Amino acid sequence: MSKKLLLFIALISLFALQSHSQSLTNLKDINKTWEKFYKAFDNLDYTLMANIHSEKLIRISGGNRITDYKTYINNYKATFDRARENKTSNTIALRFFERISNDSTASERGVYKLTRIENGKSPKSYYGQFHVIFIKENNTWKILMDYDSSEGNTIGEEAYQKARDINNFDAFKNN
Repeated sequence: MSKKLLLFIALISLFALQSHSQSLTNLKDINKTWEKFYKAFDNLDYTLMANIHSEKLIRISGGNRITDYKTYINNYKATFDRARENKTSNTIALRFFERISNDSTASERGVYKLTRIENGKSPKSYYGQFHVIFIKENNTWKILMDYDSSEGNTIGEEAYQKARDINNFDAFKNN
């Protein structure tokens, strides 16, 4: 084998490893934002919600309403305040069927499961499909667009289980 060919193969291999690790790095960094999202629900903390969303946010709820950042965060403040007053706890979990990113933008689609426990009642779970667009702002992944819908109440536990766990990076590396 010629030295040029060996050098070419080495460069291609190095580039492939770099892009592979970058994709994994993006997934892990995006998961840090999702961890704050989870924590916001667990702690009923609207300030965490404000922190992880871009102020340029476009929120499309249930496939029928568009709101901006300020309205979205104020809605969470009211929702979390009401939950605290009513002694309601919220837990949210996400599973994914698509995670695509480059160094500045990411698109993530999947199924969420929101479980609420109202004071003295049995837990009740709600499901929906989501599509979130992230952008990097000041080296931090922020949610720019958040769309969710129950798809006419057709999303449930089966769709949730079918999607992949948030830490299943192998399924999404280099996508």
